[in-house]
Amino acid sequence: MGETPLLTSIDGYVTPSDEAVLPLPDDGLFRGDGVFEVLRSYGGRLFALGAHLDRLARSAAAIELPIERGPIETEATALLERAAGANCLLRIVVTRGGRRIITLEKLLEHPPSIDLATVEYTPTVILNRVKSLSYAANMEATRIAKRSGAGEALLVAPDGTVLEAPTSTLFWVSETGALRTTATEAGVLDSITRAKIIERCEVETGRFPIRDVMTSTEAFLASTTREVQPVASIDGEKIPTFPAPRTLEAAAAFQEALREG
Repeated sequence: MGETPLLTSIDGYVTPSDEAVLPLPDDGLFRGDGVFEVLRSYGGRLFALGAHLDRLARSAAAIELPIERGPIETEATALLERAAGANCLLRIVVTRGGRRIITLEKLLEHPPSIDLATVEYTPTVILNRVKSLSYAANMEATRIAKRSGAGEALLVAPDGTVLEAPTSTLFWVSETGALRTTATEAGVLDSITRAKIIERCEVETGRFPIRDVMTSTEAFLASTTREVQPVASIDGEKIPTFPAPRTLEAAAAFQEALREG
């Protein structure tokens, strides 16, 4: 596969990303008022494009942002063709100013497993399940976790309910042997990768206390960029990463979803 060209399309006009220009004013930049999606291309084929565009439309409707799906899909497909079959990320952004921004980006590199640190976080109820541009709190949570020596944050509500990582879903195996994840009603994102795993594995969803995760026998993050990534520790408490049958089951389920498209 060739190297990913770093390109940006703004309303269909394509330039190298470091030359892209966004007309201002635009509250997408000034106020984080907009929506986005990040998709992964496998050899030039976008995974779950329809599901991502469906969620983009739901997010936009939730904040009363008009979008046109047709041009977004056309421009995304056209931009990806320039990647010449590369494995890469494709980001779609729609701003309050009405701009359609689509970028080709290199894949992120993730370690085989990751250490998490809990960070208290209160979901913004009005934006629950909305993939908006207002991600500053999520990114600060990651910085807080990294200052403590962890690789990523695990968001926990003030009442002790476990939520998610800033850009990933958390799954874990409870002491009962059940594979669990937090229900979207608790304020977590309705992740595409999460949905693919739940469709193919027996998973309990609900509101669970962080102590249920801290005593788990396995845990992993799931997302577009990570796929399935084992969690090695939370707040310094070790979690077994081998053997991890439910983690392997989830990874196999996700690979099956990839094959099915």
